[in-house]
Amino acid sequence: MFRSVGILRKMSTMESGRPDWPWKKAKKVAMMLSFSGKKYLGMQRNQGCSTVEEELLKALRDSGAIPPEWYDNASKSFFQRASRTDKGVSAAKMVVSLKMLNEDGTRDKINAKLPSDIRVQDVKRVTKNFNSKNSCDARTYLYMLPTLAFAPIDSISDESYHITSDVKIKVNATLKLFEGSHYFHNYTSGKLPMEPSSLRFITDFEMQEPFERDGIEFAIIKVKGQSFMLNQIRKMIGMVIAVVKGYASEPVIEESWGVQRIDIPRAPGLGLLLEEVHYERYNYKFGKDGLHDDLKWESVKDEVEKFKEDFIFSEIVDTEREEKSMITWMGNLLLHKFEPRHFEKDMKQFTPIEKAKALLKYDKKESNEKEIDDDS
Repeated sequence: MFRSVGILRKMSTMESGRPDWPWKKAKKVAMMLSFSGKKYLGMQRNQGCSTVEEELLKALRDSGAIPPEWYDNASKSFFQRASRTDKGVSAAKMVVSLKMLNEDGTRDKINAKLPSDIRVQDVKRVTKNFNSKNSCDARTYLYMLPTLAFAPIDSISDESYHITSDVKIKVNATLKLFEGSHYFHNYTSGKLPMEPSSLRFITDFEMQEPFERDGIEFAIIKVKGQSFMLNQIRKMIGMVIAVVKGYASEPVIEESWGVQRIDIPRAPGLGLLLEEVHYERYNYKFGKDGLHDDLKWESVKDEVEKFKEDFIFSEIVDTEREEKSMITWMGNLLLHKFEPRHFEKDMKQFTPIEKAKALLKYDKKESNEKEIDDDS
């Protein structure tokens, strides 16, 4: 009788497509990886395209961490990325969650199947309901740029430029204006003024101390917030550069959160990278329960920093030297007027019914689209 029950269970497993041994031992994990995005058309899988996820899933399959059918349909492993990234964007600490076999040496086996510009840095056991995107509290991005971007209009803006202390103070003072809750409809596309989904909260925005690489002075701008919309970070950087250089005045920033449209330049994509995904609530609740690790990744800090130096920062420096993307972009700043103009129709002129219809239209549109909560 017991044998018959076992046979029936095995047949049921085969018919349902659920993986048999050893995949029954698969557990939910959080995997942290670093990658240089130069060769890839983004993080997310896209059929026929070279993406980070495609390389990762192949390596998981070929290393024996997931069965072939989970590679073909990643949802069977409950695979979820913390953020999407656009073409060329890199990440220092991207996190994905999935079910997989996680035995001794699994990380090294996966890395052996990955190209050198993608590294799995750590794998940690998490709760069965953990979702790398939905469990995330905040994200930190970095933007690395040559300091010549902040050179005043009447000064020389070439590779010999070194930022002064006064300009550094002005840069950080301007960045601080973005902290707190604001409507960022002018910093993305497809959003009406004061639309609830464009309300975002930024906790920290600052420029770190400049440094020199290959004869060019660079600086890194660090921004942390709950989530970011399409193009938001690049447009915030573009606005800060315009204000510091003197093309726009500080009051324009305040006006950009209001009901009128402001023409805001989008800074070059080169230099943008996802630095970290934060799980503070999860760490507080489960990080010290004795069954799960916290998701702070301190044990691989040195490995992450080395990867950033070898594959991300060096690539940004080399590309900037060759293509001079920032200098080219600054040449177009004169084309931006920074003058308020009406959206499709000034919201002050909308009747209450028109406002409700417009917002309902955009809410329906948004509900049918995939959420974009990272810059791309």
